[in-house]
Amino acid sequence: MEEILHLVYEMSPYLLLGFLFAGLMHAFVPAILYHKYLGGNTFRSVFNAAALGVPLPLCSCGVIPTAMSLYRQGASKGACVSFLIGTPQTGVDSIIATYSLMGLPFALTRPIAALVTALLGGQLVNWFGGGDARQQPTLSFAEKEERPSGFWAKIKLALHYAFVESMQDIGRWLLLGLLIAGVITVFVPDSFFALFADNTLLSILLVLLCAIPMYVCCTGSIPIAIALILKGLSPGTALVLLMAGPAVNVASILVVQKVMGRRTLLLYLSAIIIGAVAFALGIDYLLPREWFTSHLEAIHSCHEHGTPLFNIGCSLLFFLLLANALVRRYLHKDGCHCGHHHGEGETCHCHTHSHEEEENILVLHITGMSCNHCRTNVERAIASVSGVESVTVDLPTAQARVTGSANTDEIRQAVEAIGFSIG
Repeated sequence: MEEILHLVYEMSPYLLLGFLFAGLMHAFVPAILYHKYLGGNTFRSVFNAAALGVPLPLCSCGVIPTAMSLYRQGASKGACVSFLIGTPQTGVDSIIATYSLMGLPFALTRPIAALVTALLGGQLVNWFGGGDARQQPTLSFAEKEERPSGFWAKIKLALHYAFVESMQDIGRWLLLGLLIAGVITVFVPDSFFALFADNTLLSILLVLLCAIPMYVCCTGSIPIAIALILKGLSPGTALVLLMAGPAVNVASILVVQKVMGRRTLLLYLSAIIIGAVAFALGIDYLLPREWFTSHLEAIHSCHEHGTPLFNIGCSLLFFLLLANALVRRYLHKDGCHCGHHHGEGETCHCHTHSHEEEENILVLHITGMSCNHCRTNVERAIASVSGVESVTVDLPTAQARVTGSANTDEIRQAVEAIGFSIG
């Protein structure tokens, strides 16, 4: 428990700053920019997707529907795979958190590795991914995006996104990562990892085998990677977890195969595996180990001399914000189940309808949603269907309430096109 609390003490100031930057990006950078420059089977579209995705604070599950919506609206397969690989590996929040706990070399290596593997995966799909028989897009989800116009309204949106929505999406996975790190530190004997200490390639392949199907966000993977290094595994092996853990999981594998085909899936996985192994071997054999371990040793040296009050205060604030976000999501403390943010004193009218309106309301159960990004993409997908007047999606109950005269089959197709299904 002491090791987990120490990690939180070190991470909390940077986590708060990272969440704030994520909120500011969400509020001030229009989503249409991420939809505009990704068409065509060219290196330029692949590069644009990687460059836009690497700093974007999207979790490992939220990136799946976002990439599928980009694909539906005309982005090439190569660009979408580039976005899928590069975006979940890193982000402005995780870069800051990585710097705080693992030092500058790791903080620089993560976005570089994400960019390179994203470019590799996108180009492999452009070269060998085959044709694309999609119908042409009819409506961009980003064009329907509603954002406040005033500066202070955007600041309010940024704070809500940063410290409510993002914490709802990432917080539970971060806590899980801390718990796994604690379990590794306390219960796994050093002798177990000593078996792989002299065989870097074997340890890399072992971690890769565990990381590919596992769901872990880019921030939640940090404490696990630290635990592996402290147990004696190489920095390159830890980087494999930081890359492959967030970049791919069972959910993304199933969605890519369903929407883009088996060939694209194989190229997508190949790029992640080749990139992770290449960067891991490069770090372990070409760069001094001290670059990647000295910061961890310094942190543990400081741990022996106590924790600054500032870090303790930030940790308390982080836990309070996290508790508030999770209570609002799972216990519905705010009394609104629609998933939307309502201002102070406002009443939610999302589910209030007259008897006449009920005749035009369709209630659907959406399977596969796990975060607010998923909910938002489902809402945009359904809203793009002809005949839909309004739609609200409730994340905790996984229900969508659709008002209008839209065809159910068309709604189903729109939802399935971004990787979800209607139960």
